[in-house]
Amino acid sequence: MNNPDEVFHHLKDILTPYSNGMVVVTDNPDDFYLNTHHVMKNKTPMYFGSVKINKNYVSFHLMPVYVFPELLESISPELQKRMQGKSCFNFKATDAKLFEELKELTRAGYGKYQKAGYL
Repeated sequence: MNNPDEVFHHLKDILTPYSNGMVVVTDNPDDFYLNTHHVMKNKTPMYFGSVKINKNYVSFHLMPVYVFPELLESISPELQKRMQGKSCFNFKATDAKLFEELKELTRAGYGKYQKAGYL
């Protein structure tokens, strides 16, 4: 794996602009986690996204793609290959093209959350 700290930093940079107006649950050198202020029926805050360094990869979770699966309809096959589960993307190395696509996907997801009144 390339430098996990570098991969983490690039992925965290995608989420950081959204931290204003959200709840930063965790902000550690290996884990960054954002919730919205929206409280769901089960009385827990609605999750937005996170970045975490794991043993063999860095994971980027983006909950809007789970809530609004239509967001995934136009993602590239390369980004699709990085998906693990319904809202997680795993990276072992920095990839400027895929990170830019993830940035756009995050922006679209934020817009969907905004429209739905989750922010």
